[in-house]
Amino acid sequence: METKKRKILCFLIPPLLSIVMRLLYWTCRREWQIHPKMEQWDKTKPFILAFWHGELLMQPFLLRQYDSSKEAFVLISNHFDGELISATMRYFNIFSIRGSSSKGGVKAMLSAIKKLKENKLVVITPDGPRGPYHHIADGVVVLAQKSQKPIVISRILYQKCWRLKSWDRFQIPKPFSKIIHIIKEPLYLDDMDFDEAKSKISAKMEEDCLENE
Repeated sequence: METKKRKILCFLIPPLLSIVMRLLYWTCRREWQIHPKMEQWDKTKPFILAFWHGELLMQPFLLRQYDSSKEAFVLISNHFDGELISATMRYFNIFSIRGSSSKGGVKAMLSAIKKLKENKLVVITPDGPRGPYHHIADGVVVLAQKSQKPIVISRILYQKCWRLKSWDRFQIPKPFSKIIHIIKEPLYLDDMDFDEAKSKISAKMEEDCLENE
């Protein structure tokens, strides 16, 4: 895509998309399911928020509603769609760390670890930016184990939604339907090997309801 055309799209799309997101969100009814451990979580302590790529659209509202006081940084690819997402997230006071497994991945990971050590929140989609669908990539495990910070899984379920025919089956809630926000308990991956850690994350992310202890 031509550089000039990209700049125009990046100027026009993010503010319009942020407005549409807010309008859509506020037409919907909302339900919160927060694990007791996260209700009692010390907000001065950082964690890694993880959610499926297809549930991205309404996640900024969940994050800012749960904790609006802490700076949040989301790992976003260097692709053009990542540039649009990054620009849109800034309208929700969420910042970006750019990089992917194919380009800039090591630098992005080091930057994410640094942010966690500075008590910032780091957000990651374990199956992003290109899938496969609901596949746990290595990055989320590396980030958790190198930073020694827990993963907190976020799910957003829709009573009614449109599903795009994209690799991530991207979901858009229908107006005036119900949105269920789920924040699960902290998940620590210390002393686990990669396969065990990825299986643990996958099993926890695929749950569609809160498990109270």
